[in-house]
Amino acid sequence: MPYSKAHKSLSKDRILKSAGELFARYGFDKVSIGQIMKVARMTHGAFYAHFESKQALFKTYLSDALQRSHRPRLAKEPFSIKHLTALVTDYLNLGALKDRTEPGPESVLFNEIGSDKDDIRQLYEQSYERMKTMLERRITALSRLKKLPFKPEPTVVADKSRSILAAMVGAVAIAKSISREDEQERILAAAQGQILSILELPQAQLA
Repeated sequence: MPYSKAHKSLSKDRILKSAGELFARYGFDKVSIGQIMKVARMTHGAFYAHFESKQALFKTYLSDALQRSHRPRLAKEPFSIKHLTALVTDYLNLGALKDRTEPGPESVLFNEIGSDKDDIRQLYEQSYERMKTMLERRITALSRLKKLPFKPEPTVVADKSRSILAAMVGAVAIAKSISREDEQERILAAAQGQILSILELPQAQLA
């Protein structure tokens, strides 16, 4: 008897969730279809009922995750410095990135910096532009509310957003490649301080 649409949908979701966990931890190239299906507790052959290749699965996972992640993490939160700095602290929490059972698309894309696959690079760019736009809107609003010590000039805000993203992504990418936890913590703490400097805020803001 053929499986129902509901059963097929649940099976596909299990594969996507398992793939997301593994891609976030190890990256696209180091994860096999067999590993994904083992985590999903499904047979290897069941994979091809839903995806034609590992790359097709990766693209589907990221596309779906990017759509879901349009959640208003920045846009609908209170217009406060406390929220913005809390976001930075959370984003630079390496333990959360490692242990998260449902990683966001950015967590997965950390492992694919410099990918030579055109479709993955395109998804990375989409994620980057989405995050940059959210930061620009938040920084502009806080500046207009006089909660940041600079005028909300578009070029200034855009450059600060780029610098913040570079600090965040770069710090996590480097920290994930180092085994010493004390050095990981110093890298992330340094990035937090750098971001406060970009926002022209005192270091005590992250205390």
